[in-house]
Amino acid sequence: MAGVADLRRRVLMISGAIDTTDHDVSVTVNLPEPGRWQVIKSETNLTEQTWVAMQVVMDEESTFVNDPESLVMSRQFSKSFMTPDQRRLTFYGGEVRPGEAVLKVYEMETTGRKPAYSYSRYSPIATDSLEKSEQTLEELVANGMARRPMVEVVVPVTVIG
Repeated sequence: MAGVADLRRRVLMISGAIDTTDHDVSVTVNLPEPGRWQVIKSETNLTEQTWVAMQVVMDEESTFVNDPESLVMSRQFSKSFMTPDQRRLTFYGGEVRPGEAVLKVYEMETTGRKPAYSYSRYSPIATDSLEKSEQTLEELVANGMARRPMVEVVVPVTVIG
């Protein structure tokens, strides 16, 4: 994974790939300064599973921005859900197949220069019925995905602007 921070526009762009199905991914980013940042994140699904939801959970020093001017979207997922405390954001209503890339856009506010957030993915269990998979997805969106062991990544960030 690698990142670029445009200091003038307050945009953080991160790209990379995920090749684990049994772990969540904890990402730490070295920002040039704290504050509000628009995050544009792209990653490729290198697993053999189709992802039908992705969850992002912020650390204690950071929150998602939830106001009319902030963009929260994903090209692959048509829906998103943010918890009232603005620490968990779930994208769902779509899929990312093996080998495909996913694009997510959101804004975060952080008081630190090294915010950390974790990513979880949900793939339906092949033996579950469509109804069971839909029910599980609804529960995961409402209650959050259970924590799995973490793979920790520190993303190098090049500063421009």
